[in-house]
Amino acid sequence: MVVAVTGAGGHLGGNVVDVLLARGYRVRAVVRRDRRAVEGCGCEVVEADVLDRESLERAFGGVDAVVHCAAYVSISGGHGGMVWRVNVEGVRNVLDAAARVGVRRVVHVSSIHAFRECGGMVDEGAPLVDGEGSVYDRSKAEGLRVATEAAARGQDVVAVCPTGIIGPKDYKPSRMGRFFIALARGRVPALVEGGFDWVDVRDVAEGVVAALERGWRGERYVLSGRYVKVAELARAWCGVAGVRAPRVVVPPGLARIGAGLGGILLPLLPGEPLFTAEAIGALSWRTPVSSERARRGLGYVARPLEETLEDTYRWFKEYGYV
Repeated sequence: MVVAVTGAGGHLGGNVVDVLLARGYRVRAVVRRDRRAVEGCGCEVVEADVLDRESLERAFGGVDAVVHCAAYVSISGGHGGMVWRVNVEGVRNVLDAAARVGVRRVVHVSSIHAFRECGGMVDEGAPLVDGEGSVYDRSKAEGLRVATEAAARGQDVVAVCPTGIIGPKDYKPSRMGRFFIALARGRVPALVEGGFDWVDVRDVAEGVVAALERGWRGERYVLSGRYVKVAELARAWCGVAGVRAPRVVVPPGLARIGAGLGGILLPLLPGEPLFTAEAIGALSWRTPVSSERARRGLGYVARPLEETLEDTYRWFKEYGYV
């Protein structure tokens, strides 16, 4: 079987490529530009843009399945409409291109951010974000609706919804990767009160491939890990890195004021700041998340957080990030 992976140059996409290759699949890694995550791994690499349907049709020609990992992650607004275009129109383009060239199955990677907290356990039946929430949240919810509607029309589409992804092979690096690097370098003077459900990127990649192999058409699968407060996560990471953890924890209200003053609360590394108003809102998540459906249907298992942090630090150290 030949599988095309969009966003293969990204954190999750590169790990999905690794899992597929280890399982004996032939892989076509679809990247926009950055190839570091797939260089030398033995797969075919092609360039395409999710906003260019013709380039997607060329990239998908002759493949049996598509894993759609490409997305525009933002914690600082819509970036001139690009967040919505990539996360909604991009999904539609991927599904349309796959249907046009005869791809048998598409696995769409959505996010837990597509769901809103409703006072109980958040699982696949939780209501989707609709009209409220950040631009990113709304875009992931709408992209998931697009995938669900395509499945209802008969296209073989399965969706997975991971929580906060952390882990090795984070070349760009991701927002949380930059946070870990900044902590290891002593560049984070204070933390924000709150927490989230964090999951190892390798476990999500395994769940994605399991959805490809065993997921039901039209089904959604939440892929979660463990809820951990930011301060606890930072202490655990700093213990692995052998540095002192920040002692100051800023309440959300004060943090929002700081984030509103120019959009930056704490100086980290180049790129989006970690603690924007949208990020602070995300860290206010308190509702438990269930992966029971993925556990039963896909054999999904999340590894201990401690293993994730140790392996992530080792990877960042090997590649010169810390």
